[in-house]
Amino acid sequence: KSPSPRQNMPVRYFIMKSSNLQNIDISQQKGIWSTTPSNERKLNGAFWESSVVYLIFSVQGSGCFQGFARMGSAIGCEKSQDWGSAGFGGVFKVDWIRKESIPFQFAHHLLNPWNDSKKVQ
Repeated sequence: KSPSPRQNMPVRYFIMKSSNLQNIDISQQKGIWSTTPSNERKLNGAFWESSVVYLIFSVQGSGCFQGFARMGSAIGCEKSQDWGSAGFGGVFKVDWIRKESIPFQFAHHLLNPWNDSKKVQ
């Protein structure tokens, strides 16, 4: 279950890199996502400790963001066959807010202070 929005809690943002566009399409159609087990702890922590967690999706090598979504549930143990045996962990709900390609050049003014102030892409 998704917790109710918590006021006075931070908003968190994560860039989710996908190896292919098919995974993004599945996510947009089914409202789910799955990531590697190494990312699960960080995302679940952010989900429980933040008012909202936004996930910004990009296919590696595309030069674009493919849209963004709100994390709608914690990551569970259930796995999805939608991604085959690609080494992903549990599935969680995502609520897509924007489903369109946005070239990185439109976000070059955004810098990540936790990554040596590099461009967000």
